[in-house]
Amino acid sequence: MERKEIQKIDTLLQKFVKANNLERGLAEYRLIKSWSELLGITVAKKTKSLRIRNRKLFVTLHSSVVRNELGMIKDSLIPKLNEAAGYHVIDDIVLK
Repeated sequence: MERKEIQKIDTLLQKFVKANNLERGLAEYRLIKSWSELLGITVAKKTKSLRIRNRKLFVTLHSSVVRNELGMIKDSLIPKLNEAAGYHVIDDIVLK
């Protein structure tokens, strides 16, 4: 049996993701996973839930102090989260 066309697995996975329009979903997953890496373990422990809807990241927190601190830095946080996702996923952060 001859091998006609050999391709790397990462190339095949990229083609599959593109063909099935999964780029945005994967970017949203990467963004949510990067939350604790970017903000640290303390903020991650105070975070109750993260979800993305209509280009907004909804963050539910246990601590009003952390909510206030994040509210002051959210404009600088948005580009960092989008960069970590590798795709422009969010335009705003809503803190609850």
